[in-house]
Parts: sequence; C-alpha cells; structure tokens
Amino acid sequence: MQKSSFWKAGHTPTLLASFLYFDLSFMVWVILGPLAVQISKDIGLTPAQKGLMVATPLLAGALLRIVMGVLVDHLKPKKAGIIGQVIVMGGLAWAWLGSLHSYDSLLTLGILLGVAGAAFAVALPLASRWYPPEHQGTALGIAGAGNSGTAFAALFAPTLAIAFGWQNVFGWCLIPLGIAFAVYLVFAKDASSAPPPKSLPEYLDVLKDKDAWWFMFFYSVTFGGFSGLASSLTIYFNSQYGLSPVTAGYFTAACVFAGSMVRPLGGRIADRIGGIKTLSAMYLLAATFLFIASFGLQSAIATVAVFVMAMLALGTGNGAVFQLVPQRFRKEIGVMTGLVGMAGGIGGFYLASSLGYSKQLTGSYQIGLIIFASLAVIALIGLSAVKTRWRTTWGSAAMTAAKI
Repeated sequence: MQKSSFWKAGHTPTLLASFLYFDLSFMVWVILGPLAVQISKDIGLTPAQKGLMVATPLLAGALLRIVMGVLVDHLKPKKAGIIGQVIVMGGLAWAWLGSLHSYDSLLTLGILLGVAGAAFAVALPLASRWYPPEHQGTALGIAGAGNSGTAFAALFAPTLAIAFGWQNVFGWCLIPLGIAFAVYLVFAKDASSAPPPKSLPEYLDVLKDKDAWWFMFFYSVTFGGFSGLASSLTIYFNSQYGLSPVTAGYFTAACVFAGSMVRPLGGRIADRIGGIKTLSAMYLLAATFLFIASFGLQSAIATVAVFVMAMLALGTGNGAVFQLVPQRFRKEIGVMTGLVGMAGGIGGFYLASSLGYSKQLTGSYQIGLIIFASLAVIALIGLSAVKTRWRTTWGSAAMTAAKI
C-alpha cells in the first residue's frame, strides 16, 4: 500500500477540521490542571480538592461522550459538533465574565468543560466514516492527535495566568476556539455512508457484547492514563519538586506533547503489524515506567524523562485501541466511540482524583501511581486472554483486510 493512497482514500479537509476541533476542545478540557496552582493559591484548596477539581471535567466529559455519541447517530457528526462547540464557548464566556471564587463554582465550570472532552465522540466518527478498514488506524490516529491540545494548555495557561490573571485565561481561550469553529463550519463534511440512527434499546444492546467491555477497559487504561496525567502533572511537579507554575507547566507540556503526537504513529503501527501486538507492547512499557515514577525520583529532569516514556506508551496505545474498535464495531462506531471514550474519561478521573487523595492521605503520590500501573498489567493479561478469539473470528483475514 503506497503512502499516498491514504490521502486519496477519504476526505482530507474533514480529517483536518476534525483534528483542529478535537485539538482545541482538549486544550480547554484540561485547562484547570495547568491553572490549579494559581487557583489553589487564591481560593485555598486542599490536595484532595485540587485533585477533584482537575478530575471533574474528565468525569463530566466521560459521561457526556455517551450523549454526544447519541447525537452523532441522530443528528450526524457535524451538527453534533456545532452544538458542542457553542456550549463550550458559552461556558468559557461565563467563566471569564462571571465570579469563580468558590470551590463549588469551579466544579460547575468543570462540568461545562466536560462538553469539550465529549468532542472525542464527534471528531472520531466524523473522520472514521470517510476511510476504509485498512486506513482506520491512521485516520483515527490523525484525528485523535487532537490530544496535543492538552500540551498547549500546560504550555501557555500558567504564563497567561501570571500576566493577566487566571480567570482571564478563559477569555483568551475563546479566540482560538472561535477560529476552530469557523474552520469546522466551512471544511467539515458528513460522510454519505453513515449508518441509520438507533433506538435507545439498540444502544444498550451493544453492552451485551463482551468485546465492548474489553475495549472500554483497555481504553480506560491508555487514555485514562494519558488524560489523568495531563490534568495532574502540573500539580505534581509543583508539589513534588517545588517548581514554579510556569516551569511545572513546561515540564507537563513536554510529557503531554510526547503522548499526543505518537497517537497517529500508534494507529499507523497498528495498521502495519496489528493492533493487538502494538497494544500489548505499550501496556508493558506503560506499566514499567509508571512503576518507576511511583518511587519519586530525586531529579525533576529524570522524572520528566520517565513520564515522557510512559506517555509515549499510553499515546501509542490510544492509537492502537482505535485501530481495533472500527474493525469490530464498524456499524456501531458512533455509540462505541461514545462508550469507549466514556471509559477513557472515567479512567482519567480515577487517576487524577486518586493522586490527590493519595497525596493528602499519605503525603505521597506513590499509591495512586502504583495502582494505575497495576491496571496496565491487568489490561495486558486481559488482552492476552482474548487475542486468539479475536484473530480467528472478526479479526480473521476472511473478515477484514486490516491486520488485527
């Protein structure tokens, strides 16, 4: 298969518009993490409260992905994306112009920012429906590289907060979001091959399939690890090593950028050697580096290197999971994207909140990191248990042209 054939197989303007929409949505989805140090200083939050504040958008985004998945199937992806973007921009305007001086108001904002996290359930089906099975990993890897928006949040939010105040950062976010909205309106296009909408019982029917639960669990580890760390590392570097919010943001951005940029590579590798092989290797690497990080290295630079390696593994794993999902649930890709994405968000909520509680209860982040590393090991064991069945049923050469 020639490299150029991918660009001829689908609709490039839609793919790139999906990426930009996803990218900037994820930027604001995790914006409370990079701002948490300054917010906590002004409002006076405990470690557990900081953890829950940055985790709330992850949980809200997880649950809202189901809602967006339903809207995608009933209204088509483009219209669902328009609705989501308008809500997010409205929420940011409220945060910018309103009064956010209580813990409860920050949690409310976290719920509104969850709509941005639900962009996952729109951008991926919007891109996926344009591409054939053998290019699903690459297409969804490119669209899913919008994870890089979390790096932009870590890179710029602390600096903007120092210059203009943390509440005004929400106003600055409206500028790039408005540009992305305009691009989306002009260039995004729904594929003509969309499956017919399903009734609510039909959405629930997919949960009767055990493979749906496996995919949800696998993604809760890969994306949960990625999003949870993206939201928490600024707090971690500030608390663990006494770094300034800006420096902690730069360190976080390095980790997050690594994890987001390899998502297309993960999809590409999975297209070439199979999603199962790719995902298995990534779980092993992620577990190893998270265990190392849990012991609290003396050097902040060494810790960054370890988290970069963990994020590289998790990001590649994200791409590999979504090389497999469309092969197994091609007709249910809208609802499955919502369900799998929901599980990923729940994984992120668990990691971010557990790190805060671990710090408050034990004075260390070790327990939270060890438990999540153990989940990666359990996922590897689970993948080993199902791989033979997958490769001899829906993943066999007789059923699909893609490598499983």
